[in-house]
Amino acid sequence: MAARTAARQAGNLEELRSTLAGFDGCGLKATAKNLCFYRGAPKARLMLIGEAPGRDEDLQGKPFVGRAGQLLDKMLAAIGLTEADVHITNIVYWRPPGNRTPTPQEAQVCRPFMERQVELVAPDLLLLLGGAAAKEILGVTDGIMRIRGKWREVTLGARKVRAIATLHPAYLLRTPAAKRLAWRDLLAVKAALAG
Repeated sequence: MAARTAARQAGNLEELRSTLAGFDGCGLKATAKNLCFYRGAPKARLMLIGEAPGRDEDLQGKPFVGRAGQLLDKMLAAIGLTEADVHITNIVYWRPPGNRTPTPQEAQVCRPFMERQVELVAPDLLLLLGGAAAKEILGVTDGIMRIRGKWREVTLGARKVRAIATLHPAYLLRTPAAKRLAWRDLLAVKAALAG
């Protein structure tokens, strides 16, 4: 409840960032070096949400700046987008120890902030990167191969938004053959932005 109240009171992204910086309700904060809030545009038609910061992100205090982030930037460039056109964040704002997947409890504690972030960014579309983010945002238990590539409408805070899940760039680095599936999802996003 404290998280929900604090998140609600943030009138803009800077206020939300400082509220998060002072928030001690998520255990991940104790083991992380930095808060990883977002990178990209403060307002964007496309918002990308991944699962959690990794080592490079924790060091730099920004999401998706390591190898997976570099691949993500190339993927966005392939559909004519740059960092300045999108808003990139994660379902949790601190690196889990050993780069493990965040627990459902950790994601739930951060959710009021993420919902408020969606309200403030006001995107038309969400691109969910990987299974953990897709399951958390869509409220499903199916694996990423089942849920990727299908548009759904989700309500986050007071905002209804269309969302599509795709494969996480880190997975694509390990499984290059899956890039064709991610490419289909990106083309769907490009078409939706054009439409």
